[in-house]
Amino acid sequence: MCGIIGIAGSDQAGLAALDGLRYLQHRGQDAVGVAALNGKHFSHRKQLGMIDSLKLTGEQDELAGNLAIGHVRYTTSGRADSGAEIQPLYVNSPFGICLAHNGNLPERTLLTEQLSQPGNRHINSDSDSELALNLLADELKSATRPDPESLFAAVGRFHERFPGAYAIVALIVGGGMLAFRDPNGIRPLCIGSRKSADGSTARIAASESAAITGLGFTHERSLAPGEAVLFGEDGSFQSRQCAPAALLRPCLIEYVYFARPDSILDGALVYQTRVAMGRRLAERARRKHRQLCEADVVIPVPDSSRHAALEFAHTLGIPYREGLVRNKFIGRSFILSSQSRRRSAVRRKLSVIESEFAGRKVILVDDSIVRGTTCREIVALARQAGAAEIHVVSTAPPVLHPNFYGIDMPTTSELIAHGRSIQQVADLLGADSLTYQDLADLQEAVRESSDAAMDGFDASCFDGHYVTGDIGGKAAPAPRLLKRQQAKARAAA
Repeated sequence: MCGIIGIAGSDQAGLAALDGLRYLQHRGQDAVGVAALNGKHFSHRKQLGMIDSLKLTGEQDELAGNLAIGHVRYTTSGRADSGAEIQPLYVNSPFGICLAHNGNLPERTLLTEQLSQPGNRHINSDSDSELALNLLADELKSATRPDPESLFAAVGRFHERFPGAYAIVALIVGGGMLAFRDPNGIRPLCIGSRKSADGSTARIAASESAAITGLGFTHERSLAPGEAVLFGEDGSFQSRQCAPAALLRPCLIEYVYFARPDSILDGALVYQTRVAMGRRLAERARRKHRQLCEADVVIPVPDSSRHAALEFAHTLGIPYREGLVRNKFIGRSFILSSQSRRRSAVRRKLSVIESEFAGRKVILVDDSIVRGTTCREIVALARQAGAAEIHVVSTAPPVLHPNFYGIDMPTTSELIAHGRSIQQVADLLGADSLTYQDLADLQEAVRESSDAAMDGFDASCFDGHYVTGDIGGKAAPAPRLLKRQQAKARAAA
């Protein structure tokens, strides 16, 4: 769930890409990096941590060039503390390629073996992004020059060999900026343009439309699944469908939690999808959970559940209140790299307004409940504030299965709902009741908000269906999961 951006045909594209990453910071907090291409020369700035940790030199030619890409990292493979794995990543042959990647390759052993054949390519880390870079380079090695036909053909072969979720931006010396999306459209990628006073056109690709409009570009559309676009240094544009059997099946978690509410992904304004989630959840509560209609107050768990909670309260005619205050200087706890860090972050980032809880029957609306870390702490805070009853509702269905497509939930042992009844989960959370969104309602909330013809969704963490193939329980554990298992074994020994 990293954030990526690419800009072409703009003066100081590197600095603009860095500025654009601020609109994507919510997608990754582990590291930030920018690369610019000036003729045949790449310049890089990378740093562990968030964007404000990246220190620029202030030199006039810093990140010079009309082509640039950037990345904010949310670690799902490799090491979160590895400076060597900060993107964009670079390989010098062929041509010189710099790449930034959002997504995940569920099973990387076979591809690693193929690329690591003697005399071929050296894979230096557990990062699937390094695999993506070397695979693109491998598919271009026979090209005499990086012309559009060679680049689009290479993307087509990439699609055949990289069966995962991905959105990619890449700078190629002599070729321009290449952007493409996986054949299922699991990970998002949007494009836009901007006319300059001199009549020239600058182009942009980004994980979310909010980064496009935030930089003053016009958001045009999302890339189709399997589509590749090529931006020239002069702002020229070419497009090609590189996966003839592509289907649009975007990740539902983007709409539930990850994406900004002001972003448009595959024709759906995320804000509208969340409003629809709240309305459908309230209608379900009215039909099947009448005790919720007798509550005194609806309180959202900030920030991504706020719009759904407001519509939920309005539909049921229950007062809506802001009873939880979020510390804006604490990042997102879900995407932190360890359970201990997530647990400590919850208490630091949230505090209660006791008068909104004391003596009341409270409905807490959360976007989703994955590990239960955040929700359990919030229920405890509400109890301490004197709530008479606490009813938790989730705008997402129960998370029952691992996610292999770029979200850090690689094992069922971390999922609070796996193997438990709803009442058992409610007891673990300390809540009086727990109500989940129905999966069909969640899917319809996105469909009704979109003008795109969606062929389905990646709902694998809810229903166990993996759109790239039946990998549930069959994929080799990700390197990060292997490290956890090894650490547990050492602790138990």
